[in-house]
Amino acid sequence: MIQGADMLIIRPDSKVPSMQTNSSELISELLMGMRLFGVQFRRIEIPKPLGVGFSNETGRAQFHFVGRGPVWLRSPGADLYRLDTGDAVLIPRGGSHGVLSTEDTLVSDVRPFALDAVIEGKRREQGICDEMGTQEDAVIFSCCMELELGGMQPLVSAMPEVLLVSTLLDTSPEIRPMLEAMERESLTLHPGHIGILARLAEVVAALIVRSWVAGGCGSATGWLSALRDPRLSRAIVMMHKHPGKNWTVASLANEANQSRSVFAQRFLLATGVSPLRYLTDLRMRLAFLSLSREHQPVEIVASQLGYGSLAAFSRAFKRSVGLSPSAVRAANTLADQTMRTIAG
Repeated sequence: MIQGADMLIIRPDSKVPSMQTNSSELISELLMGMRLFGVQFRRIEIPKPLGVGFSNETGRAQFHFVGRGPVWLRSPGADLYRLDTGDAVLIPRGGSHGVLSTEDTLVSDVRPFALDAVIEGKRREQGICDEMGTQEDAVIFSCCMELELGGMQPLVSAMPEVLLVSTLLDTSPEIRPMLEAMERESLTLHPGHIGILARLAEVVAALIVRSWVAGGCGSATGWLSALRDPRLSRAIVMMHKHPGKNWTVASLANEANQSRSVFAQRFLLATGVSPLRYLTDLRMRLAFLSLSREHQPVEIVASQLGYGSLAAFSRAFKRSVGLSPSAVRAANTLADQTMRTIAG
Protein backbone atom coordinates (compact mmCIF):
# COMPACT_ATOMS: atom_id res chain seq x y z
CA MET A 1 0.00 0.00 0.00
CA ILE A 2 1.23 3.45 -0.87
CA GLN A 3 0.49 5.78 2.00
CA GLY A 4 1.82 9.24 2.63
CA ALA A 5 2.55 11.02 5.85
CA ASP A 6 -0.19 10.35 8.36
CA MET A 7 -0.71 14.02 8.98
CA LEU A 8 0.23 17.35 7.43
CA ILE A 9 -0.20 20.43 9.61
CA ILE A 10 -0.31 23.96 8.21
CA ARG A 11 0.28 26.59 10.89
CA PRO A 12 0.46 30.13 9.52
CA ASP A 13 2.02 32.70 11.83
CA SER A 14 -0.61 35.20 12.81
CA LYS A 15 -2.02 37.28 15.61
CA VAL A 16 -5.56 37.82 16.78
CA PRO A 17 -7.18 40.02 14.12
CA SER A 18 -8.50 43.46 14.92
CA MET A 19 -12.03 44.67 14.32
CA GLN A 20 -10.85 46.18 11.02
CA THR A 21 -9.42 42.93 9.68
CA ASN A 22 -11.31 41.81 6.57
CA SER A 23 -13.28 38.60 6.38
CA SER A 24 -10.68 36.59 4.46
CA GLU A 25 -8.05 37.29 7.12
CA LEU A 26 -10.48 36.37 9.86
CA ILE A 27 -11.24 33.04 8.25
CA SER A 28 -7.54 32.40 7.62
CA GLU A 29 -6.97 32.95 11.33
CA LEU A 30 -9.47 30.22 12.05
CA LEU A 31 -7.74 27.80 9.67
CA MET A 32 -4.68 27.48 11.89
CA GLY A 33 -3.90 23.83 12.43
CA MET A 34 -5.50 22.51 9.24
CA ARG A 35 -4.68 18.80 8.96
CA LEU A 36 -4.77 16.22 6.20
CA PHE A 37 -5.11 12.73 7.67
CA GLY A 38 -4.69 9.27 6.19
CA VAL A 39 -3.60 10.44 2.74
CA GLN A 40 -3.48 7.62 0.17
CA PHE A 41 -2.20 7.86 -3.40
CA ARG A 42 -2.52 6.38 -6.87
CA ARG A 43 -0.70 7.17 -10.11
CA ILE A 44 -2.99 6.12 -12.96
CA GLU A 45 -2.46 5.93 -16.71
CA ILE A 46 -5.71 6.00 -18.69
CA PRO A 47 -5.63 4.90 -22.35
CA LYS A 48 -8.44 5.99 -24.68
CA PRO A 49 -11.34 5.40 -24.62
CA LEU A 50 -11.43 4.54 -20.91
CA GLY A 51 -12.16 6.32 -17.66
CA VAL A 52 -11.74 5.78 -13.94
CA GLY A 53 -14.65 5.96 -11.51
CA PHE A 54 -14.20 7.04 -7.89
CA SER A 55 -16.95 6.08 -5.45
CA ASN A 56 -18.13 8.25 -2.59
CA GLU A 57 -16.10 7.83 0.58
CA THR A 58 -17.87 9.58 3.43
CA GLY A 59 -15.72 12.15 5.16
CA ARG A 60 -12.86 11.97 2.65
CA ALA A 61 -11.82 14.55 0.07
CA GLN A 62 -10.38 13.63 -3.34
CA PHE A 63 -7.55 15.42 -5.14
CA HIS A 64 -6.56 14.86 -8.79
CA PHE A 65 -3.56 16.24 -10.68
CA VAL A 66 -3.22 15.85 -14.46
CA GLY A 67 0.33 14.90 -15.42
CA ARG A 68 -0.63 14.40 -19.06
CA GLY A 69 -3.97 15.47 -20.44
CA PRO A 70 -6.44 16.38 -21.44
CA VAL A 71 -8.95 14.49 -19.30
CA TRP A 72 -12.53 15.25 -18.33
CA LEU A 73 -13.84 15.32 -14.79
CA ARG A 74 -17.43 14.19 -14.37
CA SER A 75 -18.33 15.77 -11.04
CA PRO A 76 -20.57 14.27 -8.34
CA GLY A 77 -23.31 16.50 -9.74
CA ALA A 78 -22.66 15.17 -13.29
CA ASP A 79 -21.12 18.41 -14.57
CA LEU A 80 -18.24 17.95 -17.01
CA TYR A 81 -14.95 19.85 -16.68
CA ARG A 82 -11.99 19.70 -19.04
CA LEU A 83 -8.65 19.41 -17.25
CA ASP A 84 -5.45 19.99 -19.22
CA THR A 85 -1.87 19.01 -18.43
CA GLY A 86 -0.85 20.67 -15.18
CA ASP A 87 -4.42 21.19 -13.94
CA ALA A 88 -5.54 20.06 -10.50
CA VAL A 89 -8.88 19.76 -8.74
CA LEU A 90 -10.03 19.23 -5.17
CA ILE A 91 -13.38 17.62 -4.41
CA PRO A 92 -13.75 18.57 -0.72
CA ARG A 93 -16.58 16.20 0.19
CA GLY A 94 -15.65 13.37 -2.14
CA GLY A 95 -18.72 12.01 -3.84
CA SER A 96 -18.96 9.63 -6.77
CA HIS A 97 -17.16 11.05 -9.82
CA GLY A 98 -15.09 10.01 -12.80
CA VAL A 99 -11.92 11.02 -14.63
CA LEU A 100 -12.34 10.27 -18.35
CA SER A 101 -9.95 10.09 -21.30
CA THR A 102 -12.77 11.25 -23.60
CA GLU A 103 -15.94 13.16 -22.85
CA ASP A 104 -18.41 10.31 -23.31
CA THR A 105 -16.42 7.25 -22.25
CA LEU A 106 -17.48 4.60 -19.75
CA VAL A 107 -15.64 4.29 -16.45
CA SER A 108 -14.07 1.39 -14.57
CA ASP A 109 -14.37 1.51 -10.78
CA VAL A 110 -10.97 2.24 -9.27
CA ARG A 111 -11.68 0.40 -6.00
CA PRO A 112 -10.60 -3.10 -7.14
CA PHE A 113 -7.14 -1.76 -7.89
CA ALA A 114 -4.59 -1.88 -5.10
CA LEU A 115 -3.26 1.49 -4.01
CA ASP A 116 0.24 0.42 -5.08
CA ALA A 117 -0.88 -1.03 -8.41
CA VAL A 118 0.37 1.82 -10.55
CA ILE A 119 3.97 2.14 -9.42
CA GLU A 120 6.32 2.77 -12.36
CA GLY A 121 3.41 2.91 -14.81
CA LYS A 122 2.56 -0.82 -14.77
CA ARG A 123 -1.09 -1.86 -14.78
CA ARG A 124 -2.61 -4.96 -16.33
CA GLU A 125 -6.26 -5.07 -15.28
CA GLN A 126 -9.32 -3.75 -17.12
CA GLY A 127 -7.19 -1.74 -19.54
CA ILE A 128 -6.31 0.92 -17.01
CA CYS A 129 -2.56 1.57 -17.06
CA ASP A 130 -1.42 -0.69 -19.89
CA GLU A 131 1.55 -2.99 -19.42
CA MET A 132 3.99 -0.43 -20.73
CA GLY A 133 1.82 2.62 -21.29
CA THR A 134 2.19 4.99 -24.25
CA GLN A 135 2.72 8.68 -24.81
CA GLU A 136 -0.95 8.84 -25.83
CA ASP A 137 -2.25 7.74 -22.42
CA ALA A 138 -3.55 10.32 -19.98
CA VAL A 139 -1.72 10.34 -16.65
CA ILE A 140 -3.32 11.43 -13.40
CA PHE A 141 -2.08 11.40 -9.84
CA SER A 142 -4.88 11.03 -7.31
CA CYS A 143 -5.04 11.11 -3.55
CA CYS A 144 -7.82 10.54 -1.07
CA MET A 145 -7.64 12.19 2.35
CA GLU A 146 -9.53 13.25 5.43
CA LEU A 147 -9.68 17.03 5.35
CA GLU A 148 -9.71 18.08 9.00
CA LEU A 149 -10.26 21.74 9.84
CA GLY A 150 -10.72 21.25 13.57
CA GLY A 151 -13.07 23.85 14.98
CA MET A 152 -13.77 25.13 11.47
CA GLN A 153 -14.97 21.79 10.11
CA PRO A 154 -18.29 23.34 8.96
CA LEU A 155 -16.25 25.07 6.25
CA VAL A 156 -16.06 21.76 4.39
CA SER A 157 -19.83 21.57 3.97
CA ALA A 158 -19.84 25.18 2.75
CA MET A 159 -17.23 24.57 0.04
CA PRO A 160 -18.29 24.15 -3.58
CA GLU A 161 -18.62 20.62 -4.95
CA VAL A 162 -15.48 21.09 -7.05
CA LEU A 163 -12.54 23.46 -6.52
CA LEU A 164 -10.62 23.93 -9.79
CA VAL A 165 -7.08 25.15 -9.25
CA SER A 166 -7.16 27.00 -12.59
CA THR A 167 -9.67 29.44 -11.09
CA LEU A 168 -7.33 30.20 -8.17
CA LEU A 169 -3.99 30.82 -9.91
CA ASP A 170 -4.49 34.56 -10.44
CA THR A 171 -4.94 35.18 -6.73
CA SER A 172 -2.65 32.38 -5.53
CA PRO A 173 0.36 32.28 -7.89
CA GLU A 174 2.34 30.28 -5.32
CA ILE A 175 0.39 27.19 -6.42
CA ARG A 176 1.83 27.26 -9.97
CA PRO A 177 5.43 26.14 -9.22
CA MET A 178 4.02 23.29 -7.13
CA LEU A 179 1.95 22.14 -10.11
CA GLU A 180 4.94 22.42 -12.44
CA ALA A 181 6.98 20.24 -10.08
CA MET A 182 4.15 17.70 -9.94
CA GLU A 183 3.97 17.59 -13.73
CA ARG A 184 7.69 16.83 -14.00
CA GLU A 185 7.58 14.12 -11.32
CA SER A 186 4.47 12.42 -12.73
CA LEU A 187 6.07 11.94 -16.16
CA THR A 188 9.75 11.27 -15.44
CA LEU A 189 9.18 8.37 -13.00
CA HIS A 190 12.49 8.97 -11.27
CA PRO A 191 13.19 6.83 -8.17
CA GLY A 192 11.09 8.09 -5.28
CA HIS A 193 8.69 10.01 -7.51
CA ILE A 194 5.62 8.66 -5.71
CA GLY A 195 6.80 10.00 -2.35
CA ILE A 196 7.63 13.40 -3.81
CA LEU A 197 4.27 13.58 -5.61
CA ALA A 198 2.53 12.64 -2.38
CA ARG A 199 4.08 15.50 -0.43
CA LEU A 200 3.46 18.00 -3.22
CA ALA A 201 -0.18 16.90 -3.48
CA GLU A 202 -0.72 17.44 0.23
CA VAL A 203 0.67 20.97 0.03
CA VAL A 204 -1.31 21.83 -3.12
CA ALA A 205 -4.55 20.57 -1.56
CA ALA A 206 -3.90 22.73 1.50
CA LEU A 207 -3.14 25.75 -0.70
CA ILE A 208 -6.37 25.24 -2.64
CA VAL A 209 -8.39 25.38 0.57
CA ARG A 210 -6.47 28.41 1.80
CA SER A 211 -6.95 30.21 -1.51
CA TRP A 212 -10.70 29.63 -1.48
CA VAL A 213 -10.95 30.87 2.09
CA ALA A 214 -8.74 33.90 1.49
CA GLY A 215 -10.91 34.76 -1.51
CA GLY A 216 -13.92 35.15 0.75
CA CYS A 217 -15.38 31.65 0.38
CA GLY A 218 -17.07 32.43 -2.91
CA SER A 219 -20.83 32.73 -2.62
CA ALA A 220 -21.09 30.51 0.47
CA THR A 221 -23.90 31.57 2.78
CA GLY A 222 -25.34 30.37 6.08
CA TRP A 223 -23.12 30.61 9.16
CA LEU A 224 -20.26 32.00 7.03
CA SER A 225 -22.18 35.26 6.86
CA ALA A 226 -21.27 35.73 10.53
CA LEU A 227 -17.61 35.76 9.56
CA ARG A 228 -18.30 38.61 7.14
CA ASP A 229 -19.79 40.68 9.96
CA PRO A 230 -16.86 42.49 11.63
CA ARG A 231 -18.57 42.44 15.04
CA LEU A 232 -19.78 38.85 15.06
CA SER A 233 -16.56 37.61 13.52
CA ARG A 234 -14.57 39.15 16.36
CA ALA A 235 -16.53 37.11 18.90
CA ILE A 236 -16.20 33.94 16.82
CA VAL A 237 -12.45 34.38 16.43
CA MET A 238 -12.07 34.83 20.18
CA MET A 239 -14.01 31.62 20.84
CA HIS A 240 -11.73 29.75 18.47
CA LYS A 241 -8.61 31.32 19.95
CA HIS A 242 -9.66 30.60 23.53
CA PRO A 243 -12.24 27.77 23.53
CA GLY A 244 -11.52 26.94 27.18
CA LYS A 245 -12.33 30.40 28.51
CA ASN A 246 -15.43 30.76 30.65
CA TRP A 247 -17.36 32.65 28.01
CA THR A 248 -20.81 34.07 28.64
CA VAL A 249 -23.16 35.78 26.23
CA ALA A 250 -22.31 39.05 27.95
CA SER A 251 -18.53 38.62 27.60
CA LEU A 252 -18.89 37.62 23.94
CA ALA A 253 -21.15 40.62 23.32
CA ASN A 254 -18.45 42.79 24.85
CA GLU A 255 -15.92 41.39 22.34
CA ALA A 256 -18.36 42.31 19.57
CA ASN A 257 -18.91 45.76 21.09
CA GLN A 258 -22.66 45.18 21.13
CA SER A 259 -25.35 44.93 23.74
CA ARG A 260 -26.08 41.44 25.02
CA SER A 261 -29.54 41.27 23.42
CA VAL A 262 -28.48 42.67 20.04
CA PHE A 263 -25.46 40.35 19.88
CA ALA A 264 -27.47 37.25 20.79
CA GLN A 265 -30.17 38.06 18.24
CA ARG A 266 -27.73 38.77 15.39
CA PHE A 267 -25.62 35.72 16.20
CA LEU A 268 -28.64 33.43 16.12
CA LEU A 269 -29.89 34.98 12.88
CA ALA A 270 -26.49 34.57 11.18
CA THR A 271 -25.51 31.10 12.41
CA GLY A 272 -28.78 29.40 13.30
CA VAL A 273 -27.58 28.63 16.84
CA SER A 274 -27.08 30.60 20.03
CA PRO A 275 -23.57 31.82 20.93
CA LEU A 276 -23.19 29.29 23.74
CA ARG A 277 -24.45 26.42 21.57
CA TYR A 278 -21.85 27.42 18.98
CA LEU A 279 -19.21 27.36 21.71
CA THR A 280 -20.28 23.91 22.89
CA ASP A 281 -20.24 22.52 19.35
CA LEU A 282 -16.79 24.00 18.80
CA ARG A 283 -15.49 22.45 22.01
CA MET A 284 -16.85 19.04 21.09
CA ARG A 285 -15.22 19.12 17.65
CA LEU A 286 -11.90 20.05 19.22
CA ALA A 287 -12.33 17.41 21.91
CA PHE A 288 -12.99 14.69 19.35
CA LEU A 289 -9.86 15.69 17.43
CA SER A 290 -7.71 15.75 20.58
CA LEU A 291 -8.97 12.35 21.71
CA SER A 292 -9.10 10.52 18.39
CA ARG A 293 -6.08 11.99 16.61
CA GLU A 294 -3.74 13.17 19.34
CA HIS A 295 -4.77 10.60 21.99
CA GLN A 296 -4.66 13.17 24.77
CA PRO A 297 -5.88 12.06 28.22
CA VAL A 298 -9.56 12.78 28.80
CA GLU A 299 -8.82 14.82 31.93
CA ILE A 300 -6.45 17.14 30.06
CA VAL A 301 -8.89 17.66 27.18
CA ALA A 302 -11.70 18.48 29.61
CA SER A 303 -9.54 21.00 31.43
CA GLN A 304 -8.24 22.65 28.26
CA LEU A 305 -11.78 23.16 27.03
CA GLY A 306 -13.01 24.82 30.20
CA TYR A 307 -14.76 21.97 31.98
CA GLY A 308 -14.06 21.98 35.71
CA SER A 309 -15.89 18.68 36.08
CA LEU A 310 -14.88 15.56 34.17
CA ALA A 311 -18.44 14.28 34.55
CA ALA A 312 -19.87 17.42 32.93
CA PHE A 313 -17.43 17.12 30.03
CA SER A 314 -18.24 13.44 29.54
CA ARG A 315 -21.98 14.13 29.50
CA ALA A 316 -21.61 16.93 26.96
CA PHE A 317 -19.29 14.85 24.78
CA LYS A 318 -21.52 11.78 24.76
CA ARG A 319 -24.57 13.92 24.03
CA SER A 320 -22.78 15.38 20.99
CA VAL A 321 -20.83 12.37 19.68
CA GLY A 322 -22.84 9.41 20.94
CA LEU A 323 -19.83 7.79 22.60
CA SER A 324 -17.93 8.48 25.80
CA PRO A 325 -14.59 10.34 25.57
CA SER A 326 -12.70 7.30 26.86
CA ALA A 327 -14.30 5.05 24.24
CA VAL A 328 -13.29 7.37 21.38
CA ARG A 329 -9.74 7.66 22.68
CA ALA A 330 -9.36 3.91 23.25
CA ALA A 331 -10.75 2.94 19.84
CA ASN A 332 -8.43 5.22 17.92
CA THR A 333 -5.39 4.42 20.04
CA LEU A 334 -5.91 0.72 19.32
CA ALA A 335 -6.29 1.41 15.60
CA ASP A 336 -3.02 3.36 15.52
CA GLN A 337 -1.19 0.67 17.46
CA THR A 338 -2.48 -1.95 15.03
CA MET A 339 -1.28 0.07 12.03
CA ARG A 340 2.17 0.49 13.58
CA THR A 341 2.35 -3.25 14.23
CA ILE A 342 1.37 -4.04 10.64
CA ALA A 343 3.92 -1.55 9.35
CA GLY A 344 6.58 -3.40 11.34
